[in-house]
Amino acid sequence: METPRGGVITVEVVLRFVDLATDALAAAREEIDALNVFPVPDGDTGTNMYLTVSAGRDAIRGVVEADHDLEVGAALATFSRGALLGARGNSGVILSEMLGAIARRISQAGPDERNARVMAAALHEAAEASYAAVGTPVEGTMLSVIRAAAGAAVASAEGPGTRARDVFAVAAAAAREALARTPEQLPTLAAAGVVDAGGRGVSVILDAAETVLTGRRPVPVTSPLGTRHIPVPATRPAGGDLSAEGPSYEVMYLLDADDAAVPALREALAPLGDSLVVVGGDGLWNVHVHVDDVGAAIEAGIGAGRPHRIRVTHFAEQVEAARARTPSTRTGRRVIAVAAGDGLARLFEAAGAVVVRGGPGQRPSTGDLLEAITTCGAAEVVVLPNDADSVRAAETAARTAEADLGSALRIAVIPTHAQVTGLAAIAVHEPGRAFDQDVLEMTATARHARQGAVTVAARQAITMAGPCEPGDVLGVVAGDFAVVGPDLLEVARDVVDRLLAGGGELVTIVAGEDDAEGTLATRCAAYVEEHHPAVDVVVYDGGQPRYPLLISAE
Repeated sequence: METPRGGVITVEVVLRFVDLATDALAAAREEIDALNVFPVPDGDTGTNMYLTVSAGRDAIRGVVEADHDLEVGAALATFSRGALLGARGNSGVILSEMLGAIARRISQAGPDERNARVMAAALHEAAEASYAAVGTPVEGTMLSVIRAAAGAAVASAEGPGTRARDVFAVAAAAAREALARTPEQLPTLAAAGVVDAGGRGVSVILDAAETVLTGRRPVPVTSPLGTRHIPVPATRPAGGDLSAEGPSYEVMYLLDADDAAVPALREALAPLGDSLVVVGGDGLWNVHVHVDDVGAAIEAGIGAGRPHRIRVTHFAEQVEAARARTPSTRTGRRVIAVAAGDGLARLFEAAGAVVVRGGPGQRPSTGDLLEAITTCGAAEVVVLPNDADSVRAAETAARTAEADLGSALRIAVIPTHAQVTGLAAIAVHEPGRAFDQDVLEMTATARHARQGAVTVAARQAITMAGPCEPGDVLGVVAGDFAVVGPDLLEVARDVVDRLLAGGGELVTIVAGEDDAEGTLATRCAAYVEEHHPAVDVVVYDGGQPRYPLLISAE
């Protein structure tokens, strides 16, 4: 990651860092969870930081795979936005702000700037942004660790001949030293005999950056700091544990709001509780706060803009949920299905699945899928991502859950790339079969279901079927644009004929939210009955956005 004098920042280097940081946090996740005693000893700091970075990785990987000529600035913006959208918990939200500040500073670097100074400035801005995001900053936390790293980086960058690799090596070393000092700054840590969990996560990430740039693997903080298991106290001493004195609920939501509305939002939320963090910008914010009055926290968001993806966690119930995830209590088999609309959700639920909401514009994060897997209580889990871009997140969630529960949990991710192939798979699901046989039948059915769709072009583009203009109707076959036309029904008929060209016994048509009355779906079904009389046809109301029709042939 050097300047033109010694190399350039490339998307490949960014991807190596993202992969290594995610893998390093995955490896340290249980250790960091065990360190978690502040601000709330809920044992999930490592998991939250891992899921936050993993969400960023899923986002950047998906975009890079679709656009091999992606510029570094766009890749970094995608990564930081993915981390913001997928941020979990107090530590994850703060981490997403750090990563976003670093990404912004690197993207804004001029061609004449020394890369060492750019990287040092990026770490400095990460520290400044994280302190500004927290309602009441506390020393001895991840804030102290990133500030120490940034200070050392800025000082080192002034040296003649200093390179980015030197800056990160110095920053990572300073972070490890600051981490070891956190018990001296925060009595809660000293009483438990641990370093700060969030600070340990920051150190892991900076170590990953050093490894990418230098090839060296730094020696991490070792026993007794950072390796002992810390039991969760039954009560909450002052400063952030689980007693009656502390807030009972964690409230998180994404917020669409003008940047000018955020200061007033912070003022409204601050008196309600503690652990207030508001991060983001350019109209999209991630809000985190611990409160007793959940309604007031959400109403504050409504006053500022449009809150969505609201998550409320009752700390006492979190303990019960953790107990439900233990191997001894897991029984039976469940299917986890991603649904892109209300009607599709009802179809999957009627078939016995646990539904995770998804679809274009709101694809589930690794954390969403992991939560569904770990809280469903089953010993055997089948995951249907039902979207090509969600398969990676599902596989990451499955690996994470298996690492947590080992042989007590069996998971299979069937790479269903469309909602209709997921419907085909769950139609043959049989809980009474052996797990391997059930997965085999579902996988084979999904693979044999040919899938298509009808949508409308939003912009000018060149497709496999030729050029298209905004408003043109596009027919999708096997994931590629195969038809361009002026009329929805005409294109739908063409898609049906192409899907049935190799034969078929059943056509499934799913009406989207743009065909709420089902008129288009019904007319398409009538075409199948008239021109393919030997083929059965069923119509469902799916309610999915962007696609007036989803079609499959089996």
